[in-house]
Amino acid sequence: MAVGGAAYLVARAIKGSKVVGFADLGMEAIYEFEVSDFPVTVAVDSAGENVHQLAPLVWRDKIAREGLLTPA
Repeated sequence: MAVGGAAYLVARAIKGSKVVGFADLGMEAIYEFEVSDFPVTVAVDSAGENVHQLAPLVWRDKIAREGLLTPA
């Protein structure tokens, strides 16, 4: 998961690549990248946990505990 507009930084971090599956699909093939100082966050980890699903839950709890939202 890269922040919008960060394609330039992500591209600079890629030091090498190789196709590991479905080479006949060209750009849609599965690639393995060698990276250095890669400016991204893992969105789905090896256990299948998804930051897009978990983060809102975590922050909703923190906001509620701190009383940062007041009813309208």
